[in-house]
Amino acid sequence: MIYLLRHGETIWNTLGRFQGQRDSPLTERGVQQADFVAGLLRKEISDNVPSFEMHVSPLGRTRETARRLQRVLPLATHEDARLMEVSVGTWDGLTKFEIDNEFPGMLDGSDAFDWYFRSPDGESFDAACGRAKNWIADVQGPTVAISHGLFGRLVRGVYSGLSRREMLDLPVPQDGFYRLYEGEFSFVDGAALSAQ
Repeated sequence: MIYLLRHGETIWNTLGRFQGQRDSPLTERGVQQADFVAGLLRKEISDNVPSFEMHVSPLGRTRETARRLQRVLPLATHEDARLMEVSVGTWDGLTKFEIDNEFPGMLDGSDAFDWYFRSPDGESFDAACGRAKNWIADVQGPTVAISHGLFGRLVRGVYSGLSRREMLDLPVPQDGFYRLYEGEFSFVDGAALSAQ
């Protein structure tokens, strides 16, 4: 069983700036999201907390989110670089507008999601999926994982055998988490948890 979380909202999220493997701190809303998700997760796994461990991307926004979770869920925690966000190379830290201005024509014909993999020096889709497969294969027991928007899409997609298009179309909310179990995933938020 894997519970996959995205970090809380960051300053660059609010500015439309693609962070990749660069960083910006959580906003106040991001801190509230992390605290909310921590409470949801505590309710979800409260009877089994000792059997879980937490795997965290080493980037600041995920580490900050993990610290918020550990206030209510004291889990053994391990940083794992395989959970880092997909890098778009020299485009890390830029907006789509800036990329379009600095790299004319590189985004022509792209859509809302496939532009991530058009960077001339960024991580390829296949390499990022390979990283996701490798991490999933190494998960030994009940795990809470804190990762990122795009990489979280790939983890869910690889886990469930989705196509590239299906993976890139997946939502990336910051106010809940995904439960990955027996080859499928489901979103858990306050409404879903209260309906159980």
